[in-house]
Amino acid sequence: MAFDGVVTRALAQELHRLVGGRISKIHQPHHSDIIMQIRAQGENVKLLLSANPTYPRIHQTTEEFTNPLEAPMFCMLLRKHCEGGVIESIQQVGMERIIHIDVRTRDELGDTAVRRVIMEVMGKHSNIILVDPATGMILDSAMHVTAAISQYRQVVPGRPYVSPPSQDKRDLLSVSKAEFISLLDWNGGRLDKQIVDSYTGVSPLLAKEILYRAGLATQETVWEAFAEIRQEILLHQYSPTVVTTKDKSYFHVVELTHLPAETVTPFPNVHQCLQAFYEGKALRDTVKQRAHDLIRFVTTERNKNEKKIEKLLQTLEEAKDAEQFRLYGEMITANMHQIKRGDKELVTVNWYDEAGATLSIPLDPLKTPSENLQAYYKRYNKAKNSIQVVNEQIEQAKTEILYLDGLLGQLEHASLTEAEEIREELVEQGYVRNRKKRGMRKKKDTRPELEKYVSTDGTEILVGKNNKQNEYLTNKLASPHETWLHTKDIPGSHVVIRARQFSDRTLLEAANLAAYFSRAQQGSQVPVDYTLVKHVKKPNGSKPGFCIYEQQRTLYVTPDEALIRQLKTNTPTTHS
Repeated sequence: MAFDGVVTRALAQELHRLVGGRISKIHQPHHSDIIMQIRAQGENVKLLLSANPTYPRIHQTTEEFTNPLEAPMFCMLLRKHCEGGVIESIQQVGMERIIHIDVRTRDELGDTAVRRVIMEVMGKHSNIILVDPATGMILDSAMHVTAAISQYRQVVPGRPYVSPPSQDKRDLLSVSKAEFISLLDWNGGRLDKQIVDSYTGVSPLLAKEILYRAGLATQETVWEAFAEIRQEILLHQYSPTVVTTKDKSYFHVVELTHLPAETVTPFPNVHQCLQAFYEGKALRDTVKQRAHDLIRFVTTERNKNEKKIEKLLQTLEEAKDAEQFRLYGEMITANMHQIKRGDKELVTVNWYDEAGATLSIPLDPLKTPSENLQAYYKRYNKAKNSIQVVNEQIEQAKTEILYLDGLLGQLEHASLTEAEEIREELVEQGYVRNRKKRGMRKKKDTRPELEKYVSTDGTEILVGKNNKQNEYLTNKLASPHETWLHTKDIPGSHVVIRARQFSDRTLLEAANLAAYFSRAQQGSQVPVDYTLVKHVKKPNGSKPGFCIYEQQRTLYVTPDEALIRQLKTNTPTTHS
């Protein structure tokens, strides 16, 4: 990925259409994210500003966000200074990854005032800052940077706003051919790195594209490739694209011809390109941050059960001596007349050995023959009973691992709400303590919100994203003659096709959903079982989400993320 100065320039150009728009609402769904709802040119637009340290960005979005019940302080301040205000200008600072949004509003006295929202896309140092441009003072920011963190630049209320440190790079839009060539040192290491180090707004990805287009790099060909891309940028002739290679995905507004692409997806504008690239990634990152303790706890519990099985298998190995103790007891019983107190061993023929081999049985010289006999039978019964108990404990630990694996898979795909449902489940199952204060009213049980998809021919498909949703979908909502799907012997989501009759294509698409929302998401030819809902049962006392089923058939699918996105946007046409 490369949210560089060139992408920022293309984005700022598209954002100009919001100038003159009025900010109607401001939300802060996460401490690093701000959503502005803007009424501009007769339509409502959502503008996302995110200082997420892993996925910082700014773009229009159609995503839905869950807002906290109480707005954070920074959100309240933004509402006070910017809600109801009109956007006067949206400007990029040079070729930097910084955008200034100036908002004309009214202060407490009713006088006209201007407030500036500054979006700095700076990796882990990204920030959203509210400034009074008249005084240059910071009113507040999403991330506070104190003197203990940075001596050069503090970002806290009441301090003057200071731009991020300049790297003394040149402007790629104004450099001359002679100057460009003179800055290249053919003996000074990698040319792409030199270009990145010399020009503001050029990312390593874009520099590699320049050199790829140059072919056999000479001063002339490198300049021509540089000038060609620069001309596109000057004329705002962009090609927003997401390129997926075998290893990862990339995006840019300049065509990326140097990548070994498996898929190339063009977009009509930068906003749609950025949303497609980041959608899901940032949510999963946010969920991981919020549910970090959950993921760590479930992983630890899973590892404990694996170690428990190792120890139990060792105990089982030791308990295999049970049959030997029984044999010793039988041999002592048969030879009781030959044994006396003080004997250290009994040597006798082993009746169970076809070859008639002799058997040497250790005896305790301090015990009578009868006491030695009882000691061996006692050890036999103890070992025999322990085998049964240990086998039961091994099965319990395996069931536990299967359950915990399911939770880890669910957390991989969970929204913030779904992660909280998983936390509630762990509380109910007694794994973790309730974080809520005593005496607080328990929230009324509400119906889980299920993920809805629509097949290509218009049939609705529902997906459970955690055990609460799975149980509600399978045991309460689905009708007996609807079709239920689940990955075979792999933790995953319950999927239901909400129709008695449907096409083979719908079945394959539902199977794709079951495979995608499972631990086998990255696999190929994933086995998916399907049967009627009436053949699915939850055994008494079983773990949440667990079920048994019969009369199933199996088909094999390879999860397809593009298909999943398409099924999400389809419109239902049948309700049979």
